[in-house]
Amino acid sequence: MDITTQIKDNLILRIKNSEDLNFLQALQTIFDTSEQSLYQLSPEQLESIKTGREDMRRGEFHENKQVISEMKKWLEKK
Repeated sequence: MDITTQIKDNLILRIKNSEDLNFLQALQTIFDTSEQSLYQLSPEQLESIKTGREDMRRGEFHENKQVISEMKKWLEKK
């Protein structure tokens, strides 16, 4: 029996025998969280990403150095 199977069997047995509601809820939270994607984006965020990618394909963007330079100039005027 490999280590993964041993761990799974041990966890199953411990869960079956547990009467600790807090412990079981904590495990449920861990499972629920691990099954969700790392980042859940809103429809608006997904649309914004799509628009940005389309802008980049059309060459409609500014180089990072240019943006930083413009921001520094703008901040100096404040």
